[in-house]
Amino acid sequence: MDFTSQDIAVIEQALQIAIRSQGETGSIRSYQEVLSKLKTNAAAAMQPSSLLSEDGFRFDYDDSSDLL
Repeated sequence: MDFTSQDIAVIEQALQIAIRSQGETGSIRSYQEVLSKLKTNAAAAMQPSSLLSEDGFRFDYDDSSDLL
């Protein structure tokens, strides 16, 4: 599943709201851990080097012309 930068921002905001509204230390710690992982992985995904490998072209090597 591919997330856009807007999707990531919404998830980050939801986690931050959950952190602020929780009273349990264990839940807060879990949310903070997920938030830090999200930020790390989102930053890596937005690096230009990772975007260069995806040129948008897909090659289909199924040549249906041999069926004729």
